[in-house]
Amino acid sequence: MCFHSKLSKKAQDIESRFNAKFNNIKQYAARDSINGFSFPRTPVIANRESDVIKHFSWGLIPFWAKDNSIRKYTLNAKIETLHEKPSFRNVIDNRCLIITDGFYEWQWLDPKGKRKQKHLITFPDNQLFTFGGIWSEWVDKETGEIVNSYSIVTTEANAFMAEIHNSKKRMPVILTKENETSWLRGEALNAFKHIEVDLLAKAV
Repeated sequence: MCFHSKLSKKAQDIESRFNAKFNNIKQYAARDSINGFSFPRTPVIANRESDVIKHFSWGLIPFWAKDNSIRKYTLNAKIETLHEKPSFRNVIDNRCLIITDGFYEWQWLDPKGKRKQKHLITFPDNQLFTFGGIWSEWVDKETGEIVNSYSIVTTEANAFMAEIHNSKKRMPVILTKENETSWLRGEALNAFKHIEVDLLAKAV
């Protein structure tokens, strides 16, 4: 799964890479460590406005949720069961690109995971890339606030990631310039189940 990432690039570099503008650039702060369990707001590009970079909350809150407590269970969404899960099945066409330049996984060094090695996963040249995501709009019944939130879609680990994330053997759906538009436009999920990209793992 994917619960820890990073985004350390300058805002201007992000805008240039995605040919898009932040709707509020003052919200952006580069971070070497982003913990999903703190439900941070991070830069995304949603299918409604593909030329705008907005900050959505990590941890999808379905429109029908009474409160936001469900988000601790929706940081990730398995691509194989998106159509089945109540939290996701109504928003599988709400696609987004979750902007990143790396993520962290822990390799088990013994069968029970008592000893683990943390790895930073990046592209070899440390370039920006994206995770395939789905998003939802939720209205806080108490405050009236509209909250846009997302889940990172995950798939079965490829051979490289299965060596690193050797307990669950999962990985995020990793997109490149070549297939980001296809994801946003709603191409069939099966096209993204098998991810073959060049990645670099560094023990940290």
